[in-house]
Amino acid sequence: MGSNIFLFVQYVFEAYYWLILISIFGSWFPQFHSSKIGSWISRVVDPYLGLFRRFIPPLGPIDFSPIIALFAFRFIRMFALEGLRQSLNVIGV
Repeated sequence: MGSNIFLFVQYVFEAYYWLILISIFGSWFPQFHSSKIGSWISRVVDPYLGLFRRFIPPLGPIDFSPIIALFAFRFIRMFALEGLRQSLNVIGV
């Protein structure tokens, strides 16, 4: 049971990572965010990316905040999954 919980959370993190990437690459195409899938991805991902856009302003036409957000997400994922793994081991699931 514990391994199923761990795998599910791992897949959720992986799916969100890919949504962030799709949103970043979709920003290169103006019509992407006006499509149904693009607007849905934006609603899901923009709150997370917005945290980084507040503190890292764009340098001209280049916005580095999504790159920093991806690196931060990888660290958050790593620590969250390791914490979950240890928690599941402690409770014996």
